[in-house]
This record gives sequence, C-alpha cells and structure tokens, in this order.
Amino acid sequence: MTVAIRTNGNPLSVLPAAREAVHSIDRNLPLSAVNTMDKLVESSVGQRKLSMILLGVFSTIALLLASIGIYGVMSYSVTQRTRELGIRMALGAARSRVLGLVVGQGMVLAGAGVVIGLVAAFGLTRLLSSQLFGVGATDPATFTVVSGVLIAIALLATLLPALRATRVDPVVALRDE
Repeated sequence: MTVAIRTNGNPLSVLPAAREAVHSIDRNLPLSAVNTMDKLVESSVGQRKLSMILLGVFSTIALLLASIGIYGVMSYSVTQRTRELGIRMALGAARSRVLGLVVGQGMVLAGAGVVIGLVAAFGLTRLLSSQLFGVGATDPATFTVVSGVLIAIALLATLLPALRATRVDPVVALRDE
C-alpha cells in the first residue's frame, strides 16, 4: 500500500503524525520507504539526467575537436597555398579578395558537412526520440540553432588562417620554394 500526503512546508515534519495515524489503524503495519516527492521524481529521472549530462559533455568535446580539426585543415591548406596566394597578391589581388577566397573554401566544406549532418540527424531521430523530453525529435528550432552554431564555429576556425593568408608578403612567398 502506498500513501501520499500533501503538506505546507517541510514534508518530513509530518512524518511522526503520519506514523501515529497509520499505527492507530493497525499496530502491525510497518511504515517504510518514506520519501519526499522530490526524491521520488529525482530517482525516477536520475538515469536519464546522467545520460543527457554525458551526452552534453561528449557533444561539447566533439564540437571542440571539430573546430580544432577545421582550423588545422584550413591552416594546412593556407600553408600549402602560400605561393599561390603570394602570386595572386603580386598580380594585384586585394587582401579582401584573398580573404574571401580562403573563407569561401572553408565555408563550402562546412556547409557540406552541416547538410550531411542534418540528413544523418533526421535519419537517426528514431533512436534519440525516447531520450528527449519536451522537445520533438525533429524540432526545427533545435536543428536551426545547432546548424547556426556549427557554421559560426567553422567561420571562426576558417577566418583565422584566412587572415594569416592576407598577411603573406608576395616577395617572400615567391622567393620561398
């Protein structure tokens, strides 16, 4: 048998009175597993809460690794193309044009990655729908915000090597082999 008591204030303060009321009905009835409703709710969602915290931590680590990877690839690409960018600048290309070229390349790759990720996410929503509470598996706001954050991080990770590319001295780039 389960008994629920609503109180105004500390729920454990009515425990002695509740114990007396139960014992007045039958002295042999034990009063065990006494918990507040907050504790019951916490214990029922504790596992899911831990899973979501771990998912959040791992997704943050994945986002950090992805941004470092984008930065590394773009930095390597700029380093490999130093001579080409120097020739472009020696022939009169504006720094803004070189910046746009490098950022554009990075954003094309990031855009392709976001599109592939969205397609995969829509395909995997059935697996995650049981873990979600209060949000639909294909919530447009969530997909929009996540895509925006990924594009912004990719833009930042691409912008740093692109700015470095605009500082390439054409004479040094042409001399360097």
